[in-house]
Amino acid sequence: FYSTSVITEFIFIYIPPNHNNSWLKALYTVGMEGSIVRLPEVIALKKRYKAYLYLDEAHSIGALGPNGRGVVDYFGLDSKDVDIMMGTFTKSFGAAGGYIGGKKELIDYLRRHSHSAMYATSMSPPVAQQIITSMKIIMGEDGTTLGADRLRQLSQNTTFFRRRLHEMGFIIYGNDDSPVVPLMLYMPAKIGAFGREMLKRNIGTVVVGFPATPIIESRARFCVSAAHTREIFTATKISHMRPCPLLQSPFRAFQFVLTYCDCICLT
Repeated sequence: FYSTSVITEFIFIYIPPNHNNSWLKALYTVGMEGSIVRLPEVIALKKRYKAYLYLDEAHSIGALGPNGRGVVDYFGLDSKDVDIMMGTFTKSFGAAGGYIGGKKELIDYLRRHSHSAMYATSMSPPVAQQIITSMKIIMGEDGTTLGADRLRQLSQNTTFFRRRLHEMGFIIYGNDDSPVVPLMLYMPAKIGAFGREMLKRNIGTVVVGFPATPIIESRARFCVSAAHTREIFTATKISHMRPCPLLQSPFRAFQFVLTYCDCICLT
């Protein structure tokens, strides 16, 4: 995530304080680093420049914060300082669809004018019930501590898995508390081979390259869950790929590329 000093410099360079024209409609930051946005600083900038703040909580809702309510909960902030919140039901809720949160006037406007809302079909009852049930569990409204237990387990798993990768000598990005763990591959030629070798070892990972990342910053992203156990993580070891026995590749010209691929294997 860009530092607030960089954002402030951008604003000062391109938007003079006495400039009344609204030619710059939006300033947004995105990333594939598993980083947690420095929300307190962003909110301070928002208040300083009287801007509107749109926050994507897709990966954080149900995963971050003492109550699982995302980045706002993680920093202990007031949700009223965020004008629009967006999230998905496909991750922590195990369902489909997503949501937009904001003031009633905004939501009513979207319902009347958004094509995706006006012409979309309704969510099926089983999916809606899945979301409601998951939400009650996360919020502790189901009468159990299952939601709190899973949030705590996810936090422990995230910390342990990241530390384990560091000990194995891998370079990983993102905040220590982020359950999205990008492992750097760098060379674009590694992407396909790494993904295939992970599947052979029953490890689900997403390999990402250009244009989603800079061309020499290819990476694999692991998503830790509360269902993972300490035994799974402690069974992880480094395995250097040997192209001939593993891939049975007759193309000798590619072997110099494949031998640089390091993969995580479960024994």
